[in-house]
Amino acid sequence: MGAPGDKDNLVLIIDDDDGVRELLLFLVRKEGYRADAAYDGEDGLKKAERLSPDLIILDLMLPRHGGFELLRQLQGSELSKIPIIVITGRYTDRATADMICQESNVVEFLEKPIKQNALAATLRRILGSGSPAPEFS
Repeated sequence: MGAPGDKDNLVLIIDDDDGVRELLLFLVRKEGYRADAAYDGEDGLKKAERLSPDLIILDLMLPRHGGFELLRQLQGSELSKIPIIVITGRYTDRATADMICQESNVVEFLEKPIKQNALAATLRRILGSGSPAPEFS
């Protein structure tokens, strides 16, 4: 695991929607962090165990090990200290969102569509400043 503010911090994105997953990969890398992705809960758990990321962005609605199930599995393993940003495209009432945020490793709850500025601020708050990707003209 990288230290806060370390450009080598790795973010694992677990989302079954190809478009959302690619957008999140782009945004995380744009903020200067390394990123990897998984397309379902089973693949996400395997990658989390293998890579031991510094942060996980987890969609709640996943095939093969849903987001809630994966959250519980991560809490019950040596990966329990990895901060998790939970994202969802489903309407979630305030009480449910608050309940999810009470989970020990959940540090943020964001609704889709993900706002770039909100995600960037959350990444910096949790991981510190990355090294911005070079701009091309």
